[in-house]
Amino acid sequence: MSADSATIGKVNEEAVNAAVKQLTSPWFRFFVTYDPIPALEKVTCPILALDGSKDLQVPAQQNLAGLERAFKASGNKNATAKLLPGLNHLFQKAETGAPLEYAKIEETINPEALKVIGDWIEGVTR
Repeated sequence: MSADSATIGKVNEEAVNAAVKQLTSPWFRFFVTYDPIPALEKVTCPILALDGSKDLQVPAQQNLAGLERAFKASGNKNATAKLLPGLNHLFQKAETGAPLEYAKIEETINPEALKVIGDWIEGVTR
């Protein structure tokens, strides 16, 4: 095995060990099992929930449907859930939505997302 191969093998082993440590941590187990719906059903203040259609970290359709059910159950008339077409998890215009794409996108946040947020804030503060 060459020095380069040994280095790559060590880096890969370190990456695997770091991933296993993260995925088995108490915080991660809590994160993947936490159900926010009971808490959301108690929220009475205005809420804006946004999902990008190309978000690969949070399935937009499933997430928005659950949020809308929670908002309805809460009786909160000032809760909005909205899908932002073509945007990723960071609300950037994206080709694939893959996290590896994030750093390649020059846009920090899509102007349409900012408009939706600004319009919503203006609407609830009138």
